Amino acid sequence: MRVLAIVHESDAGPGVFLDSIRAAGAELHSWRFPDEGPPWCDPRDYDAVLTFGGAMHPDEQYRHPWLAEEQALLADLIERRVPLLGVCLGAQLVAAAAGALVRRAPEPEIGWYEVELTANARRDPLIGPMAARFDALEWHSYEFRLPPGATPLAQSAGCLQAYRVGDTAWGIQFHAEVTIADFDSWLAHYSSDPDAVRLKLDPESFGAETRARIGAWNALGRDLCARFLAVAADRARLSPPGDRR
Repeated sequence: MRVLAIVHESDAGPGVFLDSIRAAGAELHSWRFPDEGPPWCDPRDYDAVLTFGGAMHPDEQYRHPWLAEEQALLADLIERRVPLLGVCLGAQLVAAAAGALVRRAPEPEIGWYEVELTANARRDPLIGPMAARFDALEWHSYEFRLPPGATPLAQSAGCLQAYRVGDTAWGIQFHAEVTIADFDSWLAHYSSDPDAVRLKLDPESFGAETRARIGAWNALGRDLCARFLAVAADRARLSPPGDRR
């Protein structure tokens, strides 16, 4: 099985999802979308695609013209039913590609926030096995609304946290993939995020809390990615990439 990771920044890549990809015996290709040329092969020919976060926002196409290109690619992957998982910015781009409104949230979520599964989530192969309520690591200023026809899977007090489009595309707002090394990089540069500054983020307390929680959180992330890869493997057996039209 071949997996493509669309990466927007060096400290916002597959993280602990890489452990699950290796455990599944899959071949991972990482594509730095805004900086590199075309990936190893057509993204549509991969068995699974993941797209990750970044400090840019989904409506900043005037600063990052490639955002429109990626959104168009994601729309095509959804149409072709290529297994797809978006995280944070990636989830916002997948939602927009599926026709949802993506906008600045009334309040950013930067820290640990309680997330609750919806009634529909119990039947979902990715989100269903998770606890009905759990604390999630968040760092975002934008939110996605539910795409037309999609299934809401989880929410916080502030916004929708997870959804599924059809039976092959998912978006999660929380950072299930993050390693402590990547988190430390975000925290070291938090002053470049105007919302973190406005919220008077306390890097010492946030860092200490995250270090205490990161082991269990990383286990949750590995399990979630493993379930996504299982869905992708089943899809690959039933419909090889060349047959996805």
